Amino acid sequence: MLNSTGELEFSKENSTEISQLASLALSHDAASGENNSAGLPEKTGYPDSVYVMAANIFQGIRIEKSPEKVLIKYGSEPLQSLSECEDESVQRSSYELAFSALKYQDILETILIDSYIFPSTTIPDHLSSLIIVMLYDFQDRKFQARLLSDNEESIAEVQEVENLLISFKTKLAAALARYRIKHDALSIYHILPETVRNQELRASTLPLYAWINTCKISPEEVYHSLKKKGYHKVKSVPHIGDKVFAVDQHCYDVLIFPSHLKNDLLNIDLFKEYKLIFQDKSRSLAVHSIKALLNMDDDILMVNTGSWYTVAHMSVLTNNNTSKIFVCGVQSQAKDPKLMNLFTKMGCKNVEILPETFINIDSKDHRLQKVKVILLLPRCSGLGVSNPVEFILNEHEDTGLLKDFSQGGTSEDKLHVLAQQQYEQLTHAMKFTKAQAVVYCTCSVYPEENEAVVKKALEFQDHGIKVQPYSGTHLRQCL
Repeated sequence: MLNSTGELEFSKENSTEISQLASLALSHDAASGENNSAGLPEKTGYPDSVYVMAANIFQGIRIEKSPEKVLIKYGSEPLQSLSECEDESVQRSSYELAFSALKYQDILETILIDSYIFPSTTIPDHLSSLIIVMLYDFQDRKFQARLLSDNEESIAEVQEVENLLISFKTKLAAALARYRIKHDALSIYHILPETVRNQELRASTLPLYAWINTCKISPEEVYHSLKKKGYHKVKSVPHIGDKVFAVDQHCYDVLIFPSHLKNDLLNIDLFKEYKLIFQDKSRSLAVHSIKALLNMDDDILMVNTGSWYTVAHMSVLTNNNTSKIFVCGVQSQAKDPKLMNLFTKMGCKNVEILPETFINIDSKDHRLQKVKVILLLPRCSGLGVSNPVEFILNEHEDTGLLKDFSQGGTSEDKLHVLAQQQYEQLTHAMKFTKAQAVVYCTCSVYPEENEAVVKKALEFQDHGIKVQPYSGTHLRQCL
């Protein structure tokens, strides 16, 4: 139980001051640039299951502080959820909520202390993460009540925390107002570090990319279907505007949409039936780079693909070839029946999954003697992506990416470890003497993971090894 005694311990004078500050907080929220974009509906809260999932994600990525700076203690055990959720919209909402709470962790902890929720209530440590994510959402709703559907399953811990936050509503709003006054900020968004705000601004202006599964539908049929749904084909996509789309100038099978249309697009059959697939453009550039280097019967080796959509896109592009696509670095998913079901739905037939990790595969492996191009997608810092939540969900990336985004960068130690791993994989790829091209693709903005790694690997190359002439032979970097 969360036992509260703090509400009775304030004088009338303090209560008046708190009420005035709370009113200030609520009135100034109208000026918040992140919450009041034109056309966005009012926030109504999330289902209980989203709060629990978000709390567990936050628990794994929160910023751990030195003992002398700890304001709130967190438990070590995850909260129990109702069931394992595979709904993508629920997962997306949970990651977005956890990411928001992470960015504002310092502010939210200060508000909880300043409002006397801590230490005037007896709160079990294992609920601290839940309190943080629910407090972020509570203030984001301008401290308004959550709207619940009648058929929604409730979770006792969520109900308990919600009742606590509502009972402290006035003090929480006042604490937020004091924090904003102290920092001379219209909203807590304006207190974020400039690097983080710039990342968010950049993400909000970048479009969505989706590739056409030409195994199932032609580009012309996609254009016609979109037109029937009210979309219009244009030469370039604006940041905001009508329902429009354009064809990417680098990849003929990739369409571009304004980012605010995503929810509408997800409800279109083209996406539900795997005829159009959302994916970061860097992945499409990578597979198109390979396609340009292939002969009809050349095999491909794909390393650390992350998303199976990258494999599927490569399969679709080589559908008319006799090429075989070997995939490694995905041991845990190699026998997943859902994976094979996905490939069947998408019409992919030329994929073979190798159980070994890439480093453990011998360059003279008999299975790979026809491999002419290697696609290397090493684990990287990922700070070049526009939306880290989408990248984690689509590419099965580590949730630690959210921590780096919330801090505006990657630590030097982590960057060094990643660069070393990338170098080892790249130099191993160069040992496959029958492979005559390597496509190296990262989503990093750091030279240490890009130009520096490529330059170092080229210096490693044994120039005594002779390769046969090959159209487009080179080491390519896709950014």
